[in-house]
Amino acid sequence: MTHRPIYYDTETTGVRSDKDRIVEIAAYDPVENRTFLHLINPEMPIPPEATAIHKISDEMVKDAPTFKEIAEKFVAFCPVRSVLIAHNNDAFDKLFLQAEFKRAGVSFPNYNYIDTLKWARKYRPDLPRHTLQSLREVYGIAANQAHRALDDVVVLHQVFSLMIDDLSIEAALHLLSRPQVMTRMPFGKHQGKNLSDLPKHYVTWLASSGAFDKPENHELRNNLERLGLLTSSI
Repeated sequence: MTHRPIYYDTETTGVRSDKDRIVEIAAYDPVENRTFLHLINPEMPIPPEATAIHKISDEMVKDAPTFKEIAEKFVAFCPVRSVLIAHNNDAFDKLFLQAEFKRAGVSFPNYNYIDTLKWARKYRPDLPRHTLQSLREVYGIAANQAHRALDDVVVLHQVFSLMIDDLSIEAALHLLSRPQVMTRMPFGKHQGKNLSDLPKHYVTWLASSGAFDKPENHELRNNLERLGLLTSSI
């Protein structure tokens, strides 16, 4: 049985999955050309800074269902052996999705996941930025209403389809599961520089600032450790 790709995106009240909530969720099944879209009442005020990004206000969600009310509908939308694909999935969308299902007390299937941000960083290190909108521009995809869930999902499907070309979803899963020996700094003022050439004080600053605590930087931390540039004493 092959895996079914399901592209999805969430808009939230903030960036903390342990305290913030989902206010919109969208998904797209390219196999059957189906979409899933719901505004969600987060049962808490939406901060103005979040509304400024996704344009979703308290007024818009006051009569919307809670996540618990749509949780089983989302599972029904995602067939057995689905691969849930999102941009910055591992550090954001997946964490929010799992937290919401746990709060709702609804069983959540053991899906596979693909983080397209990790894919872009791993296989397009030549690009200066790897945000979804930056990738959209690189691949010549028309502009959309950025930071609304369904619009981002449509763009994500187009971008990732071009990035993996004729690879299957199974092949993409396998490639992302393989450890990567990172040789160049992926971000910051030393972006593109060989890891072995990074100033010691810069590595020390990254560690002290908590940069390596972020899930998306664990691979960088591991490679710095392999090079002897990062130790437990830092």
